[in-house]
This record gives sequence, structure tokens and C-alpha cells, in this order.
Amino acid sequence: MLRFNDILDRLGSYNPNADTDLLRKAYVFSAKVHLGQVRLSGEPYLTHPLEVTGILTQMQLDAATLATGLLHDTVEDTLATLEEIRENFGNEISQLVDGVTKISRISLRSSEERQAENFRKMILAMVKDIRVVLVKLADRLHNMRTLRYHSPERQEEIAQETLDIYAPLANRLGIDWIKTELEDLAFKHRYPDIYGEIQRKIAKKERERHRYVDEMKRTLMKKLYESKIEGEVTGRLKQIYSIYLKMKDQNIDFDQVYDITAFRIVVHSIKDCYDVLGIIHSLWKPIPGKFKDYIGLPKENLYQSLHTAAIGPYGERIEIQIRTQEMHRIAEEGIAAHWKYKEGKPLDEADDKRFTWLRQLLEWQHDLKDDKEFIESVKVDLFPHEVYIFTPKGEVKEFPTGATPVDFAYSIHSDIGNHCVGAKVNRKIVPLKYEFKSGDTVEILTSPNQKPSKDWLKFVKTPRAKTKIRQWFKSVEREKSIILGKEILDKELRKYDLHQTKLMKSGELAKVAGEFSFQGAEELIAAVGYGKVTANQIIGKLLPPERLEQKEEQEESRLKSLLHKITRAGPKDALLIKGIDNVMVRYAGCCNPVPGDRVVGFITRGRGVTIHTVDCQSVVDEDPNRKVEVEWDSTKGYSYPVRIRIYSDDKKGLLAEISSSFASNEANITNASVETTDDRRAIGTFELQIRDLNHLKKVIKGLEKIKGVHRVERMRIEPQAES
Repeated sequence: MLRFNDILDRLGSYNPNADTDLLRKAYVFSAKVHLGQVRLSGEPYLTHPLEVTGILTQMQLDAATLATGLLHDTVEDTLATLEEIRENFGNEISQLVDGVTKISRISLRSSEERQAENFRKMILAMVKDIRVVLVKLADRLHNMRTLRYHSPERQEEIAQETLDIYAPLANRLGIDWIKTELEDLAFKHRYPDIYGEIQRKIAKKERERHRYVDEMKRTLMKKLYESKIEGEVTGRLKQIYSIYLKMKDQNIDFDQVYDITAFRIVVHSIKDCYDVLGIIHSLWKPIPGKFKDYIGLPKENLYQSLHTAAIGPYGERIEIQIRTQEMHRIAEEGIAAHWKYKEGKPLDEADDKRFTWLRQLLEWQHDLKDDKEFIESVKVDLFPHEVYIFTPKGEVKEFPTGATPVDFAYSIHSDIGNHCVGAKVNRKIVPLKYEFKSGDTVEILTSPNQKPSKDWLKFVKTPRAKTKIRQWFKSVEREKSIILGKEILDKELRKYDLHQTKLMKSGELAKVAGEFSFQGAEELIAAVGYGKVTANQIIGKLLPPERLEQKEEQEESRLKSLLHKITRAGPKDALLIKGIDNVMVRYAGCCNPVPGDRVVGFITRGRGVTIHTVDCQSVVDEDPNRKVEVEWDSTKGYSYPVRIRIYSDDKKGLLAEISSSFASNEANITNASVETTDDRRAIGTFELQIRDLNHLKKVIKGLEKIKGVHRVERMRIEPQAES
């Protein structure tokens, strides 16, 4: 168990002038309010804030952050109040404790709407003071180290949340050692069987691997000495979670993961880094596509290293990172490195640059109202795979892998994105779908006549581009919906001698809009155009019930009178229509109902009753006032047209088997066509006469039994043009 004096010793080792009295005061306060509390492990609760603070000393954070580590659970888990923290420790620490308390109350494994709101809270906390999240990461790390004391269900839940959010967050903040430990601990508890299997396989070859690592280190150190380069070489096996991801992504077994050994070379200067790279490539054959220069093009969190992979001794694949001592410190500690000795001082320009991505997230969380879009944006940013491109002026821009000129255009300005027609990459014109490669120089081409296309959403990668494209279409669709809504509403209002313009001017429509929780009359009319609100619902709010009933009786009488003028057609007596006799019946071509399908009828001027399946999309557009209840008369036997499509191999004799299956299941073919594809597949379209839904299912089941038939699906039959 970590002792308080150990924390003071660690703090003194990197900041001898720190306010240790503040920490003693925080320790005494925490011990007092947590007195008598125990953890699931049976240990005194105080062990947790001590261990969390110990982790914060490993990040070498300031005294205020360490005091927050000691106090981080006091407001949530004891009777202590935030006001007490403020009175005893001042505004800075009370704000940090408050921030950690709020994040601790966030559940990130809840519904999409709740999850989005909780992400927003976390992002706001990060932008306000990143130390809040650093304390939360330390808290999560210690909780993961003691996760075994929870129930298996709770272990799974916490482990998955850690893999989804906290490990990627540590990675994004550049704190590699926390990210690595969180991943392995979470993987161990989330997938214990897979973890144990990989661990056992590693253990079998552990002695052999250690010998290999020692041999490689000796070889590299000898080459550094011969080249008069001072440096340190370390070697290690890849973390278990990293090996698992490689197995999963490449769909391979453990024995096929060849590059599980990684080496790091830390030298004194950038020149030495590139010299060492040359030595490695002269010793062993580099693997194409595996070299990454993060020194020339640092990651957004300012991580720097040279990464390469080569075929080492005995044909083993090896990964090597080369960096300076300062780069190594940044790589291990990330953003946490920039709170050393700050003690409340403002961020300098270099530090401020490290927060660009957080401010971008803050901007997006204001723009994105749709929860699904917001979560997608955050997760894209937490799991980055970057490419680096140049503007014509030589400025470096970072984008996710697969980003296109449209992403770049929207990163400059919404108008440039909306009017983007193409791009020049390395002075050559490329299509909008072109995927950037690191080192490309990009210039955007625009036209005032260009408008966004929905196809852009299929290939853009950045959250900003997706958001701006969707916003443009929502704006256009809203304008169309307002026009359509006005037409629909005006038509229905006139039936009751009401006028839309007068209702707008009098404020009556605005009042109705408020009853539907819309902000104004225009929003209400747009909702009518979208189909979210019907004109009759609005009229129901405008008129008294007795007037509505009178109008409905008049309309019903008019429809019945219209129906009696129409002669009956279609399969005779196949349907029973509630309350109406002797009318023409037609079957909708959009869904082609057959006996057994759940159906609904709509009175259609001049064409009797049109029958649809209840789940037909066309039903949405029908006037509910014209709806009639219908059902099949199972005592009548008629044939109905159905079209099916069969996907199969293109092989000799298969068509004969299909025809035989139709015959044996008593399905008459009235039309057929077959086409073949380049990959030796066949697509057959058949129009049949069948009795009912059960008959159709029997026909399809028989076809699916034929060897070489992959899929059978029911199709719609287009309605014939009216003469």
C-alpha cells in the first residue's frame, strides 16, 4: 500500500518547491471524511485516493492536482460539501474536485441520447481544465487495477467503457503508459478467455523471445558505438491487447503474428534519429509502407518519433521507434508533461497548440444537435489515423486516413465546401473522391454554381464536413417542406372556410404551434410538409368538436355516394370490405398484396378501393379519412400475380431444376428473364400466379433447397400506366 510520505517524496523529486502543507491538509481532510469506509476489497477507502494521487505523481503533476487526487471522492462519497472544499482549499481545487465529481457521475454506457449529453459534459470539462480529466484517468486506472472485486457483469461493463472511452482518451492526450495499461486490464476483464490464451502462448516462447531481444540490443548498441552515437536501446514484447487487435484486424492466428517484438532507440538529437534510421535500413531490409516520420510531421498531440519496420535476424519482423530524450518524455507523459512546475501559470503558445483538437470538439458539440452524429464525431476524433497534407502556402494540415478534397474544403470554410467542384493535388486535377496521401499539396477549386451532393456523405471522413453537408440539406429540405406544408394545410383549411394567411396574421397558427411544442407557425408548417403533423390535427386545435363532427358526416356521405356510382372489378369476392358493398377493387402495384398479407383499403376517386399491404410505404401518403377496413375472404380461390428474384450460380441444368420446382409446387410462370454476371452468377426474375401467402412461402422454400440457389426475394410489380 502506498503511504502519504511516498507521495511527498515523489513530489519533492521533481518539484522541491511544491506546497507540501497543502497536500498534508488535503490528506488529513480526506482521511477524516472517509473514516470507516471500506472498498470492495476490504481495504480502508483511503487507499484509493492515495493510489490515485500516486498515479498523478507518476505524471509529475502540480500540487493542486495532487490535492485534487486526495479529495476527488469526498463530495461524491462522503458528507463533505463543495463549499467546505472551497473554504478549506480555495477556488482552484474546489473547481477541479467539482469537475471530477461531475465526470464521475457520467454513465457512458447508457442510451444514445444520454451518452451524447455525457460526452458533451466531459468535453466541456476537458476544455475548461484538462487536469480534471487527468485525475479521472488516474481514478479509472486504479479502479481497473482492483476490478476483480466487482461482479462479473460489472467487470464487463466497466472494462468495455474503458476500451471505448478512457483508453482512447489517454491515447489522444498522449499518455502512452496509462493508455497501454488501461487497454490490457480492460481486455483481461472483458475477454478473459482470449486474454488468457494469448498470455499462455506468449509465456511458452518467453525465454526464446528474451534471448532474441538481448541479441538485438547488443547488435544495435554495437552499431551505435561504431557510429559514435550515444543512445539507449530497449526491447519489449507487444502488449497483449495490441496482439489481439492485430489478430482480429488481419483475421490471423497468434502463430501468424510475426512482429510481436518492438524496439525503441532514444538518442540525443534529431540528426542522430535520422542517422540511426539509416543504420537500421542498412542492416536489415525495411518493410515497404511501414515507415512513418512523426518528427517532420508530428501528431496533433505533438507526439514525435520515427517509426520503421524491418526483417531482422532469422527472418523475424521487428518494429523500431527512434526518438530523442525530450520526444520520449512527451510520448510517455503527453499533455500531462506540460503541467510540470506550472503552478497556476497560463499556458504558453506551444502548450496552447496542444489543445486545438479539444477546442474543435467544443465547436462541433455546439453545431451538432443530432445525438448520433455527435457520438460519431467524438469517436472519430478519439480514434484518429492521420495523414498530413500541405496547403499551397506550405502550411501542414492533419486529416484522418481516407480524407478527401471535400474534407479539406470544409475545414477552410463552409462556403468553400458547399461550392467545391474539384481540387489540384501536387498541381494535377483530381476528383472529389481522391483520398489524400501524406505529403500531398492541395488546392481547392470552387464554382458559384456548385451545390453539395448527398453522395459526398459516402466518402467524406471528418465530422465537420459531414455536419456541414447535412446542415445544407436540412436547410434545403426545410424550405421545400414549408412550401409543401403550406399547400397541404391551405387545401384542408379551405374545406372549413379557413384561410392560412389570416390565421398567420392573427397569431392563431403560432398559438397552435406552441401547443405542439414548435417555436413558431413556420416550424409548424414545415412539420406538416415533413409529415410529422397532419393538417387535420391542426384543424382539430382551431375548431370546436361539433363543427368537426358535422364536416366529417358530410365527407362520409359524399364518399359513400361516390362509391355507389362505381362498378365492381378485380377478383370477385376475394375481399370483404367493412360497411361497403359492390365497389371496384384494385390491387396496388407498389406492394402487390396477396391473400395472407395484412391489408388496408383506401377509397380512390374513379377507381374504387385500392388495396395495399399495411407496411407499404405508399400508405403513409394516403388520406386517413379515405381509409376502409378490409380482409381476405379465405373461402374464395383466386390466383394473384407475384414477382420473385432468384440469385444463383450460373451453371448448366440449374434453370431446369428451378422450373421443375415451380411445377411441383403448382406455381404457374407467366413471365421470366435471366441475366448473368461477370463472376459466373445468375439473376432470374419470374412472374408467377399464386393462391395466397402460404402458397408463395412454399414456392420460395422449395427454391431455397436447390443447390446453387443463394437467395430468393419477393419483388414489387410496377403498376400499369392508366389509359
